[in-house]
Amino acid sequence: MTVSASDRRFLRNLVIRAYWDGEAEPSVESPVGDFFLQGHRAFEAHPSLAASAFSLPLGLSSGGLYCYLPMPFERARIEVENLGAEEVASLYYVIGYYAGVDTSGMGRLHAVWRRERRVRPGEPYVILRARGRGHYVGVYLYVRGLSLKAPPAGGLGFLEGNTRVEADGEVVYQATGTEDYFLSGWYFSGGPFAAPFHGLLHKDERAGEVAAYRFHIPDPIPFREWIQVTQPHGEWNEVEADYSSVAYWYQAEPHAGFHRLRAEDLI
Repeated sequence: MTVSASDRRFLRNLVIRAYWDGEAEPSVESPVGDFFLQGHRAFEAHPSLAASAFSLPLGLSSGGLYCYLPMPFERARIEVENLGAEEVASLYYVIGYYAGVDTSGMGRLHAVWRRERRVRPGEPYVILRARGRGHYVGVYLYVRGLSLKAPPAGGLGFLEGNTRVEADGEVVYQATGTEDYFLSGWYFSGGPFAAPFHGLLHKDERAGEVAAYRFHIPDPIPFREWIQVTQPHGEWNEVEADYSSVAYWYQAEPHAGFHRLRAEDLI
């Protein structure tokens, strides 16, 4: 997909949805920018698709947004809605698929965007809560610190939070800090980097911003009944910050209801 728009917030105002097999509720719902790992650029003065952000599953490559996450279906509807006030001049896309493949036993791709403009004190940010049978394959996370205090009480101090994944009643993953979950260290001390399944797309220490991705494709996290992925903001959920994320996972349909995008959260 590629987009030409005068709206400087088109990466956040365009929303992509995917419906599988005739379901009334979407299995994929996210701003286009966030889905393709570009949510941190949604508020740039003049965003474009000129930059690059490489990961194997999906990203941006010099003008084109791409996704190679498999999307099994028997019937499919994919739509893009413009929730902004300005028209989009051009939206081009290519969808490739295989015919004659039995997908009846395959899990369906799900992706959900969430945002908390100001996370709740004492409570972790929730990346995903889902019920059913499937496996978790990754997340794109963008955080903007809101506190002027020095770390760890403010700034990038939210990175002290220990990413936690629970499935079917047990803790199946817990990192020693947010940047450790993204396979980096010391508050992403080396700055942005891109690897096939994990990377840091953006870091601005003065603004207290980071954007990172992690895909569990070599190491998927299965669940039989339910899964919850949480991200504390600081060691004790005490650091003020604006969090947004896209969780990616597969599960058998029909899926239970999950968080739906609200237009007021896009602002």
